[in-house]
Amino acid sequence: MAQTKTILILGGGVGGVVTASHLRKKLPREHRIVIIEREADYVFAPSFLWLMTGQRSREKISRPLAALQKKGIELIQGDIESIDPAKCTVQVNGDELAGDYLVIALGAELAPETIPGLAAAGHNLYTLEGAESLRDARLHLTEGRIVVLVSGIPFKCPAAPYEAAMLLEYDCRKRKIRDQISIDLYSPEPGPMGVAGPEVSGHVRQMVEAKGIGYHPEHTVTQVDPDAHRINFANNTTADFDFLVYIPPHRAPQVVREAGLTGESGWVPVDKQTLETSFPNVYAIGDVTGIMLAMGKPLPKAGVFAHGEAEVVANNLVHSITGKGKPAIFDGNGECFIEIGDGKAGFGNGNFFAEPTPQIKLHMPSRVLHLGKVVFEKYWLFKWF
Repeated sequence: MAQTKTILILGGGVGGVVTASHLRKKLPREHRIVIIEREADYVFAPSFLWLMTGQRSREKISRPLAALQKKGIELIQGDIESIDPAKCTVQVNGDELAGDYLVIALGAELAPETIPGLAAAGHNLYTLEGAESLRDARLHLTEGRIVVLVSGIPFKCPAAPYEAAMLLEYDCRKRKIRDQISIDLYSPEPGPMGVAGPEVSGHVRQMVEAKGIGYHPEHTVTQVDPDAHRINFANNTTADFDFLVYIPPHRAPQVVREAGLTGESGWVPVDKQTLETSFPNVYAIGDVTGIMLAMGKPLPKAGVFAHGEAEVVANNLVHSITGKGKPAIFDGNGECFIEIGDGKAGFGNGNFFAEPTPQIKLHMPSRVLHLGKVVFEKYWLFKWF
């Protein structure tokens, strides 16, 4: 019988939920599986795109994390105040918790305040509250200019800004105001989803521009004037807007940075196959990590990778604790849907670890693929909660 172990999982997002669920299913009950999370509910973030256009409600895409306790997973709700990776300890709500293993799945911290004026000027697509405010405010817009702004890279879900622009365009057509609305997308990227390669990037750009949406690459925002409704860019250009939807700058959470876990990239360096950090028995998965690809760009931040990495870490922890099974490696495979409006979606998938460049195939938009995304949303929430 293996000595009783405690696995502390920091974060209750995709990576944390999947890790905990796999561990609880495969480990004997004497081993403790503990999730530490600030929020009471898990929220299915890919559905923010549907929430912003009134096709979903908060209740439809949220589940109480407390439901995991029925599976034998412990849940501690609170703020993580400090992490000591060398000792495998965490300070939460003033108490110190010790584990035999740490799995850091804290995601990316959103930092709109790092761009002067940004938060006051628009709606943050990447938060539940921001998507809800966007949903309500859009109904008051009957004419003018919508701007979708990517305010920094990297950002999670690389397709989301492009999906947002196309879904807002579709929403304007449904509300019969499209002729009175112009839509533009500004991004510091040289092209959409560049890590997927020039062919996929070109196709996504064509999808966007085919809908009459202006696409402006290589525009890095420096500040936003909420009173003048103007965006200033590093290339000395400006853009005016009547309605602003923004993707905020991302960074590793403060508690992770203070723990000395981040590397030169600003994210947590890990072994790309095992997700081990430089600290023994400490793993990091999902958006908090920085995994460099052979092409010199980082692995995108996306839920599909957090999910795959979680399965590998859980498998390897079970093997380490019980000796059962065999070690697994993360292979870099991933996929994502690309919503374009009109009840259609595209789909990209492939191997991001392929060398010299990722090998990604883009399946062109169809109603069947949109239905696939709807089914995936419902299946994911049902399976894990």
